[in-house]
Amino acid sequence: MGWTKEISGVASVGKSTKQLLRTIKPKQIAVIRHENIDEMAANGLIEAKVKAVINASLTMNGRYPACGADILLKADIPIFEIAEVDFEHFHHGDPIKISELAIVTPAGEVAYRRFTRERWKRMNALAQQNLGSELSDFIDNTLTYAQKEKDFVIDDLQLPYIKTSMLGRHVVVVVRGSGYKKDLIALNDYIQDYRPVLIGVDGGADALLENGFQPDLIVGDMDSVSDQALKCGAELLVHAYADGEAPGLHRIHKLGLEAATIPAKGTSEDIAMLLAFQKKAELIVTLGAHTHMIDFLEKGRKGMASTLLVRMKIGNKLVDAKGVSKLYHRPVKMRNLWYLPVAALFPLAMLGYIHPGFRHFLDMIRIYIKLSLS
Repeated sequence: MGWTKEISGVASVGKSTKQLLRTIKPKQIAVIRHENIDEMAANGLIEAKVKAVINASLTMNGRYPACGADILLKADIPIFEIAEVDFEHFHHGDPIKISELAIVTPAGEVAYRRFTRERWKRMNALAQQNLGSELSDFIDNTLTYAQKEKDFVIDDLQLPYIKTSMLGRHVVVVVRGSGYKKDLIALNDYIQDYRPVLIGVDGGADALLENGFQPDLIVGDMDSVSDQALKCGAELLVHAYADGEAPGLHRIHKLGLEAATIPAKGTSEDIAMLLAFQKKAELIVTLGAHTHMIDFLEKGRKGMASTLLVRMKIGNKLVDAKGVSKLYHRPVKMRNLWYLPVAALFPLAMLGYIHPGFRHFLDMIRIYIKLSLS
């Protein structure tokens, strides 16, 4: 089916989608290089109110059921795929036009293939067929690396000085993952009542701020957290490579901030959970954390060895936010019950006021008061 619309706008170009989302403006055209667009990237592009997405990679390659393309198409955001070499034709801030025949840029015309709903159906069917073999490879990878990385979990982390106390307290580890917005809303009463330590893992710090919560600690490699969140006053802990190199520390220093580093294998959310455990937290609640194969494949990881081992170590101290929101019910406080008798008396008062005899009685009282004062 032909495409007859024309889209014009300013290009916002980025090799990393999550970094692009920090600076992109509404009505711009996102130019990315993102194979198998994931849920978080798609939702971020929708929230940014982009006009269209130009992708110099396969939006969905059929290897596994990546859901980003489906989310974008349902939001009526068109997707145009270009050859990887053509990515260099686009520059941030350039005016571009997408016509029926090509994408017109200041550097020349670029051919494209539109990613349609029909293409999504074909790729999704292929992904479903490949799911079994992907799961087999994922399990093999997880078990292989679990054997290699077990010492990372068995031994304690080499922790720097951390002023945030977690001893005997509840800790909520917030990751900007699938369903994090609904989970944060559901945990609102729990957070207000228990006042847990709030740890934002990279962009999880922004998620907390967006919902009116102040993070106590921000942990991560600092590649997907905003400058605003980094400057909010939270304690900063940069996840470094096992050899101590910490690229994220350069960004912290560039902002004029200070941070400690923690060298370790695994993901930043693994480190945040182990940190809370090692600091003797009473309960560790995870929100938006990666928990299953698709989560990790979309994150670019072929297994989940460290996460599996971390959860085995923490054991029953670790619960998911969804479980807390279902089990926790705010107790009713006596001072909040004043409205019950008021609500019960209101219809009686209205009925009495409407009744002619009651209105006559009120009129007599007003006349009596008036005569007494005169």
